[in-house]
Amino acid sequence: MPLSPRGKNKMFDVITVGSATVDVFISSKSRSVDLLWKGKKEEVCFPVGAKILIDYLHMDTGGGGTNTAVAFSRLGLKTGWVGKIGTDINSSIVLEQMKKEKVKFLGKVQQGGSTGFSVIIIGIEKDRTILAYKGINDTLKKSDVNFNKLKTKWIYMGSMMGDSLKTAGQIADYAKKKKIKIAFNPSLYLAKLGLKQLNKIISACNLLVLNMEEAKAITRSSKPVDDLLKQLQQKIPLVIITNGKKGAYAYNGINKYTLRIGKQKVVETTGAGDSFASGILAGISMGFDIEKSLRLGYAESVSVLGYIGAKEQLLSRTQALKAMKSKKLCKITKKKI
Repeated sequence: MPLSPRGKNKMFDVITVGSATVDVFISSKSRSVDLLWKGKKEEVCFPVGAKILIDYLHMDTGGGGTNTAVAFSRLGLKTGWVGKIGTDINSSIVLEQMKKEKVKFLGKVQQGGSTGFSVIIIGIEKDRTILAYKGINDTLKKSDVNFNKLKTKWIYMGSMMGDSLKTAGQIADYAKKKKIKIAFNPSLYLAKLGLKQLNKIISACNLLVLNMEEAKAITRSSKPVDDLLKQLQQKIPLVIITNGKKGAYAYNGINKYTLRIGKQKVVETTGAGDSFASGILAGISMGFDIEKSLRLGYAESVSVLGYIGAKEQLLSRTQALKAMKSKKLCKITKKKI
C-alpha cells in the first residue's frame, strides 16, 4: 500500500484516536522507600510525612494517542491525532511536540480544561508504578470530532473511557461506512468489558493487538493461546497477542506466527505496547507481510524498552529498517492451526 505524500494532500495514512498526557518519571534509592509483599503483590511504601529525595527526573509526553501518532510519523506515515486537551501549560507542551513531530492535531481544545498528567515511579526491577490524572482525556464527545477531516486509510484506536469510549464507537461506525480500516489496542480495563460491550469497535476492526491477560479478559476465557487466537479471528481478520518474555503470536485465519524474542535491554517499560502495535500497523501500511510487520513492531518496542519514556527512542524509518535486519532481534516461525 503506497503511503500518502506529506504536504497539502488531505489523505492521511493513519489517524490515531486516544489520550495525551505529560509524564514525569522519577526514581529514588532512598532507604525511606521500601518494597513490601502483601499477599502475592509487591507494594511500594513511603513513610507518612517524610521528604524523600529522588535520584532521577525525566519529563516527556505520553498517552496512547500521542505515543502512537509520533511512532507512525517518525516511520514516514502521514499522521493525524484525534484527542482532547485543555489550555494549561501541559496542553501547550503536547501541541508543541505534535507540531515538531509533524503530527496534525484533529481534536478539540477545551478552554479551561486540563490535559492528563502522570507521575511514573521507576522500580528497582525496571517495573513502574503510575500515578495518573486523566484530565479531560475521557470527555471527547462526538461534537468534538470533525468527521469530514477523517480522510485516512487507517484509524488506530487506543484505550479510552467515559464519553471518549462512546465517541470511539461512533468513529468506528463512521469508519465502517467509509471503508476505513481500524486497528484496536485496548488496555486491560477496556478488555474486561468484553466483546459484546466493545462490539461497535470490534465489528469494524481489521487489526487487534493485545496482551495475553487482555485476550483472556476480552474473551472471558482461560483457554490456550491457539483457542484465543481462533476465537478472536472469527471477528477480526488479523489478531496479535503478546506474551511478555515468551514473545508474541499472530493469526490471520490461515497461519499462526510465533515471535520468539532475543536478548533485550530493559530500562523502563512505559510505551512498549504502544510502540509494538504501531510498528506492526506501520509495517502493514508499508506493504510488509505479517512476518516483516512483526519484526518492525518488535524492533520499535526493543528500542523503547532501552530508554526512559514512551517516545524517547522511537525509530525513524531508516533506523527501523536497519534494526529489522538483525538476526539477533527475534525469530519468527509460522504454521497452520
